[in-house]
Amino acid sequence: MPVLQTAKKPDWLKIRPPGGEAFAEIKELVKSLKLHTVCEEARCPNMAECWGGGTATLMLMGDTCTRGCKFCHVKTGNPKGVLDHDEPEKVAKALGVLKLKYVVLTSVDRDDLPDGGADHFSRTVEAIKKASPETIVEILIPDFLEDEAALKRVAFCGAEVIAHNIETVERLTKKVRDGRCDYQMSLNVLDKIKKLNPKVYTKSSIMLGLGEKPEEILKAMDDLRAIDVAVLTLGQYLRPTDWHLPVEEYIHPTVFKELEEEGLKRGFLCCPSGPLVRSSYRAGEKFLEGLIRAGKTLEV
Repeated sequence: MPVLQTAKKPDWLKIRPPGGEAFAEIKELVKSLKLHTVCEEARCPNMAECWGGGTATLMLMGDTCTRGCKFCHVKTGNPKGVLDHDEPEKVAKALGVLKLKYVVLTSVDRDDLPDGGADHFSRTVEAIKKASPETIVEILIPDFLEDEAALKRVAFCGAEVIAHNIETVERLTKKVRDGRCDYQMSLNVLDKIKKLNPKVYTKSSIMLGLGEKPEEILKAMDDLRAIDVAVLTLGQYLRPTDWHLPVEEYIHPTVFKELEEEGLKRGFLCCPSGPLVRSSYRAGEKFLEGLIRAGKTLEV
């Protein structure tokens, strides 16, 4: 699979500036309730598209992560156990105002909390389901250091889709992610969630352009399918600041298309793949929403 190497961003990575009525409404609501979105914290290139379309990915448990991955723009520090215990109800209130049919929740890593924040995550989903029973919830969870009790808590919290990102291929994990993160542990998290609750859809994501080889991407796909992960997203890594890892390659859209086809051949139900695709991506969410509302069984 060829890659295109260039010193600056190619034309296909041009991003339109955010704006519009829906964008302004979400921004004001998030600010008024003192909530955080991964869209802002991680400088997601799709913020204009998603917010303009009335959707956003909320980030739970503050804006400070206890880990320091080399690709991520979210700030690193020690929150020292501080937690907004009213956040689950605030999130449920916000989503009630926005009247979203499908919502995505993620969080910073909170290694400072005894359960990594699993109960807080779960209480937020439960609050949403109580306020808006028809809303489909996807959660993008940390690894919780593979703690069995924490994983069991989130597996049965009511979320229809549970995601955890492996982020990169196995060889580059230590270079790209925080030292406490581990490729096999991430696979174990997804495997345990699926075994605990076979009814949920599991999902993961990989960034490209960090120096991975085509065969390593395909191996990661095989590793994820071996544990029945249903959805995989593939996107281009974009360097947030000069302090973060440099982009090694800008992958051409035709290569992303080839990888999407490889993913579908391997049995992923959906494999959104493109330069601006991120783990929370509307195309994938729409596909899953259709399956869930139709009551499709999980034959993956």
